[in-house]
Parts: sequence; structure tokens; C-alpha cells
Amino acid sequence: MSKIDGKLKTESILVHGGQEPDPNTGSIAVPIHQTTAYQFDSTQHAADLFALKQFGNIYVRLQNPTTTVFEKRMALLDGGVGALAAASGMAAVSLAVLNIAQCGDEIIAADSLYGGTYTLFSNTFKKFGIKVHFIKTSDLAGIQKLINEKTKAIYAETLGNPKLDISDIEELAELAHKNGIPLIVDNTLTPYILKPIEYGADIVVYSATKFLCGHGTSLGGVIVDSGKFNWDNGKFPIISAPDESYHGLKFTEAFKPFGNIAYIVKARVNLMRDLGSVISPFNSFLFLQGLETLHLRMERHCENAAKIAEFLRGNSNVAWINYPGFEDNSEYKRARKYLKKYSGSLIGFGIKGGINAGKKFIESLELISHVVNLGDARTLATHPATTTHQQLSKEEQLASGVTEDFIRLSIGIENTEDIIADLDNALKKSQI
Repeated sequence: MSKIDGKLKTESILVHGGQEPDPNTGSIAVPIHQTTAYQFDSTQHAADLFALKQFGNIYVRLQNPTTTVFEKRMALLDGGVGALAAASGMAAVSLAVLNIAQCGDEIIAADSLYGGTYTLFSNTFKKFGIKVHFIKTSDLAGIQKLINEKTKAIYAETLGNPKLDISDIEELAELAHKNGIPLIVDNTLTPYILKPIEYGADIVVYSATKFLCGHGTSLGGVIVDSGKFNWDNGKFPIISAPDESYHGLKFTEAFKPFGNIAYIVKARVNLMRDLGSVISPFNSFLFLQGLETLHLRMERHCENAAKIAEFLRGNSNVAWINYPGFEDNSEYKRARKYLKKYSGSLIGFGIKGGINAGKKFIESLELISHVVNLGDARTLATHPATTTHQQLSKEEQLASGVTEDFIRLSIGIENTEDIIADLDNALKKSQI
């Protein structure tokens, strides 16, 4: 870590965190270390690295100097003890769960997840023998009934995508900890403006592809470990039991002198080593570029979204609108609690005329891009029922907030007058 990391405010961490000028060249920009391997000092040095007796670079599948700065900066941003970057957001989600759950275990998850995560949990994890129960995160009594000796975690999104329901992180964390299990939170949609660890989350995951990148250029994900959960409580043998691949090493004991980092070290040296969902050093470099302006972009994204939501609410061609910033929205109180003065940059709405009008609307957009990404500097629109949530059944789609007439907007940082003009034009054409 940099000598000044512990003294910096969030905005300064995003620019400087985890980095010092390159000792060899003096470069103040983080160099791209486009290498796969690293020279060892001696045979003993190599042996100590492989035995996890010493920290350092071994092979790019385990770590890379460029990626290390990205990981340190993310840990500093969220207030965690460590982080692990991965090749995609889905890789980060997969590793976060597989690091504590195996065949025969269970997870409790929000029923309004991003479509890719829902499919991972409901189909792929089932093939691994991991059962996932889906339930509304507001149903605390229902969650408690689902918890048993096989339950390894509660999983939620800070802001449901695309339902825009806000998880009460404090309540979920309290319930999880009462039962000796961690709370895993996906904070992809609200980086910087919300820090889940401050409200009790134990593990935070991101699709770095979205706001952390900010420009729609790079694929990646990241896991942040709070360092606050007790993995030695007898329920997590994957982390606390002797590891056969390291000659019986007990991670919770071996790394105790360095803090409570067993979870994030285990994810790196076991899962990343074996599954290999490694992030490119070049993508880590681009994510560092994105982090430097994250605070500026998030504020503009959210400010623009508030103006666009007001326009849509007053448009006669809009059947309904879902935006947590409106006082009559069911999520408004939680938005104020967790997002403070902001309400995120996603807006959901339905067009009068249903699915056919929705198709006309999408195809009439000129400035706004029709893509399935979000968190881009550009304003983006998609029709979830036929794209991101197409694989879900009708019942699952409705649980996720997806109806046939539903359009999801990810508001960018353009001039709001231009965004509104494009929306107004497409809405008028949708009714012809």
C-alpha cells in the first residue's frame, strides 16, 4: 500500500490508492505489466512463494502488478482487507460463492437478480450440487425459515437489476450474522455512492465492466473482502479446514498475522489458480483509468437520471415509471438511507401500446444506444424481456420486475436536453 493510503478521502483514493510512482521509471501512471511470469530471486524465494510463506508475484494466473494496484484500490474504496480481480463480473460472482459453498450446500438469494446471475444460480449451480433458494430480500421471516445447517450465505444486490428494489443491507447482515453466515452483496450499480461493508456486508462483488470502467471498453469483475467475518466458526471447512493442495495448510491460522484475509487469499490461490478466470493486465489498467473519474461520473449519472425520470413521468406516452427517487416509490425510504441524495442512474418504464410500441421505441432511438450493457458514459436502452432476462420463465421475469412493455434505461453523462429530445422523438414514433 502507499504510505498515504490510510490518510486519504474516497475521491483521493480513487486517484492514488494502492500506488506509488514506479520505482524504476518514476511513472505516475500505473504501468501495464503485460507479462505472464516473474523472475525469482533464488530457488528458496521461489519455494517460499509457492508454499505461501511469502507474498509476491509467481505467475499471472495468481497475480500481476498492474492488477494488484486495481485490487488494492478497490479494497481501499470499499473499506475491505483485500480484493481479487476476475475476468468478468460473472466470474467474480461464481468465485465469491464457490469459495464457501460446495456440493450439498445451499444459498439464499434475492429473487430480483440480474438475469445472468439468476441463471447461474438456478441452473449452473444446480449442476454443481449447490441449491439456491430465491426470495424477496424484504421477507426476513421467510429467509430465516430457509436457513439451515447447509446454508452458506445470503446473496443480494444493492439495487436490483432491473427491478430497482433496494436491499436493506443492515437488516440482511444482522439476520445473516445471527445465523453464523455471511452476506454477499453485488454493488455493481452503486459504486462510490454506497459502501455495503459500512452496513454489515461481508463480501462485495462487482461487474467492473459497468460503472467502474465507465466507457464500455473492458470486461472484468472484482471481489472485495471486508475481513470482518469469522470463517473459523465451524461452518466453512473450505476455508478453515486443512488444504490438501498446500500440504494441510490451514488458511485461517496461517494468515492470521496479516489480518482476517483467509477468504480472499483462498479465492486467489485455490479457485483462481484452478479455474483460471484471470483478468487481463490491460483491462486492469483501463479499470484504474475509470476509477480516477468514478466519483465525478457517478454524480453526473445520478443527476441526469433524476431529470430524465421527471421527463418520463410527465410524458403522455409512458404508461408507468419505476425510479427510486420519487417519493411515492416503494423504495424511496431505502434509497434515502443507503444512496443518500442519489437514486442511481437506472430507470424502468413501460410504454403505452405494450411490446410492439416498445420495439418501435427502441428502433427509433438515435442518440441512445440499444445495448445490454449499463454504466456506460453513453445513455443505453434495452428490452429485458427479450434480452437479459429472456432465459427466465414468465413467472421468474415478473419476480425480477420484467414485463413485456418494460424498457430499462441506463442514463449516461451527456447533456440531458439531448437525451430528452431523443427519448421524446422515439416515444412519439412508438405510438404511430
